[in-house]
Amino acid sequence: MEFKIAIEQDEDGWYIVTVPSLPGCVSQGSTEEEAKKNIAEAIELHLSALARDGIPLYHRPGVKETFVAVDI
Repeated sequence: MEFKIAIEQDEDGWYIVTVPSLPGCVSQGSTEEEAKKNIAEAIELHLSALARDGIPLYHRPGVKETFVAVDI
């Protein structure tokens, strides 16, 4: 199973990672690779908790994610 992740570097140099399709699933790392490793573990734990608590994985059929560019 694959998930789209968002990675941004904060002012202290840490890489903060979120999973748009799993609200509340967040991790970090001192490098981008460490952050990716940590978010993979966080996703596994998040999915396990959802399953344990009987909460279905949120899925919105027909919703398409894409990108748009804007000039500022």
